[in-house]
Amino acid sequence: MAKTLFDIKNDLVTIGQALAAAKQDILAKASDPEAKIEDIKAMETKAAGLQARFDILQKEHDEMEAEQMASLNKNPIKNSADPKAKVVSAKASLIRSTMRGEGVADDVKAALGDNNSTGGEKILPSTMTHELLHEPFVKNPLRDVSTFTSVTNLEIPKVDFALDDDDFIADTETAKELEMTGDVVSFGRHKFKVFAPVSETILAATDTNLVQTVEAALQSGLAAKEKKVAFAKTPKTGEEHMSFYRTTNPITAVTVEYTGGDAERAKAKYKAIKRAIADLHEDYRENAKIAMTYADYMEIIEVLANGNATLYGAQPEQVLGKPVEFCDLAVDPVVGDFRYSHFNYDPNIIYDRDKNVRTGIWDFVLTAWVDHQIKLKSAFRIAKVKTNDIP
Repeated sequence: MAKTLFDIKNDLVTIGQALAAAKQDILAKASDPEAKIEDIKAMETKAAGLQARFDILQKEHDEMEAEQMASLNKNPIKNSADPKAKVVSAKASLIRSTMRGEGVADDVKAALGDNNSTGGEKILPSTMTHELLHEPFVKNPLRDVSTFTSVTNLEIPKVDFALDDDDFIADTETAKELEMTGDVVSFGRHKFKVFAPVSETILAATDTNLVQTVEAALQSGLAAKEKKVAFAKTPKTGEEHMSFYRTTNPITAVTVEYTGGDAERAKAKYKAIKRAIADLHEDYRENAKIAMTYADYMEIIEVLANGNATLYGAQPEQVLGKPVEFCDLAVDPVVGDFRYSHFNYDPNIIYDRDKNVRTGIWDFVLTAWVDHQIKLKSAFRIAKVKTNDIP
């Protein structure tokens, strides 16, 4: 495999260190009156060989660096009239520089909207942060219904308005919840990492291909984390409050019992969803949506259709009465006003690199801090079914 400028730089450091050590050994040996002249000459021969290797690498390094500089002079970041092309080229340059352990050029930071003048080059520039956190991801259905922000140490009220007296909240369940837990929610910082594998082939690809590959991996990782914490049946320590299925201060469950097999279970789940919608206060019911698995929905359709193919073409909202967001992790349907499901990211996302020693592939590493707060659990219900068959 042809060596890159990054490889040559590493080789120069290695040979340079060996050459410096050899010269020191020669001086130490020459200062020893007992040392044999043959040993000193042998050490000089070794040092000469290292010097020759160093000179060859240095020449190759200078030529490759000159070529790279010439290429930079044609950099679309500077010369392109298309703002989108400039951003793509800047993103590609940031990724390549990070993977090679090099500093990020000022024009790259400027193109990505990085106004940080403190030397914090490890902080992800604002353009990339905005697109990673705020662009809708089709792989995470909650992106379309939950609230997403990117604010450090965010604190917000649980309800969007107040009156001059405190008895305006018609839902007694909400009033009790606010009295018990307070009317302000504070967001924490829960660290996690996303790894985007990058090979030399991808690094050498076009700017568009490189950026699409890395961003797709990072976006998928963020989406996976969001879904995982929101629908975790057994959350990690410290992340229990993020899950709709939490067992401490849990969301109210509406349970329907059934007797029989899959068909009866599907009927019971349908009834549980309908009852969960009805159980919500009207303030939340109006904007309620359902998060459930596609498999559960198809079982319900199969039972309700009873051989009539027309129902298969109906919109989920026509069948269940409310819009549906499908997620395979939502094993017990979650019904409610998802505006009260709120994800907040710390804007200071960090990027770095790490080598996968098993594959030899470098990873572009993104470190982020996220918190998911269910601002009002009274805005949600969990639709559950329970068999009453005798074992």
